[in-house]
Amino acid sequence: MSISSPSGPSVNRGEDVEPGEEKVCAVCGDRATGYHFHVMTCEGCKGFFRRSIIKGVHFTCPFTRSCLITKAKRRQCQACRLQKCLNVGMRKDMILSEEALRQRRALRGQRRMAREQPGGLSAEQQELISLLIAAHQRTFDSSFSQFSHYWPAVRLCLPSPRPQSPPEPGVPPPAWPPSPQPDCLDEDVLPDVFSMLPHFADLSTFMIQQVINFAKEIPAFSRSLPIDDQISLLKGSTLEICQIQFNTVFNMETNAWECGQHCYTIHDGALAGFQQIYLEPLLKFHISLKKLQLHEAEYVLLQAMLLFSPDHAGITQRKFIDEFQEKVALTLKSYIDHRHPMPEGRFLYAKLLLLLTELQTLKVENTRQILHIQDLSIMTPLLSEIIS
Repeated sequence: MSISSPSGPSVNRGEDVEPGEEKVCAVCGDRATGYHFHVMTCEGCKGFFRRSIIKGVHFTCPFTRSCLITKAKRRQCQACRLQKCLNVGMRKDMILSEEALRQRRALRGQRRMAREQPGGLSAEQQELISLLIAAHQRTFDSSFSQFSHYWPAVRLCLPSPRPQSPPEPGVPPPAWPPSPQPDCLDEDVLPDVFSMLPHFADLSTFMIQQVINFAKEIPAFSRSLPIDDQISLLKGSTLEICQIQFNTVFNMETNAWECGQHCYTIHDGALAGFQQIYLEPLLKFHISLKKLQLHEAEYVLLQAMLLFSPDHAGITQRKFIDEFQEKVALTLKSYIDHRHPMPEGRFLYAKLLLLLTELQTLKVENTRQILHIQDLSIMTPLLSEIIS
């Protein structure tokens, strides 16, 4: 077999090649792309050597095992081509397994992404997060200090009448009806007595107004969409966004929403007329979301994802809304990938998507119950407009 390069593992590493001089494959003479498995070769011979070793194929030369291997003739005899690869010094032990190769490619991809996105997020993504956080901070009153002048909370329970034992001698009979007892269990509330309803109506109006103000702070919403599309997006998402905002003040240890001087539990929801079929899944949702320990950026990105949903009825700028929602979703995914270390960050994005699906189910039940609570939609026209 004719060999144009020295045989054996010791080969010329190319240190004497002049700058700008074309490098030549030691196997076939084609233009080389670099050192592969210890030898300067072309991409074709690199791939051929790797495939041949991994597959363990035994080639047979039909001639005298001395075929000339050139760029034009390298495909004619695989046996002599593989032998020449070995003679010029290509090493079997440098071939990576498929799994190792996938891992290396994945690592290169991550490094390339890190180079393209300084700090893990592109400048556009960082700008979007900053804009949404600023909009949230300007419009969401986490201390609920602006809510002080609304209707005060009245936790009034009227227990069902119970059999009375005869009074003991010298003890005056109890007054009837009994005086109201605060913080009673919801099963003791008479069906037609909802003492928290006026307060809840005001709270709903307060929260909805904050969501509307949040949306108006986003240029893609207030400047790029016609007013009819803005109304459709708000009608479709406001109740869900309210729950995301409420989660920021939820205390998982007490299962209560701590809104400044106000504190609410699901028992208060019962006193406003809501049923357990809604309240119990609602509490479970808030516990699950709070356990994820989201950052402020993730909360506001979730709110924007809900707001810019192209699936709502009556939308005219569907393509623009869909593209903006996709931009928000990709920003959320990138933020999670770069700001939540493993293993805590594993599947976090997927968990959020599942919780958003649960939130959609809660919204449907919430709307159904609001429509059946007497006087609620009359007491808060803004809520009535949202669910219409």
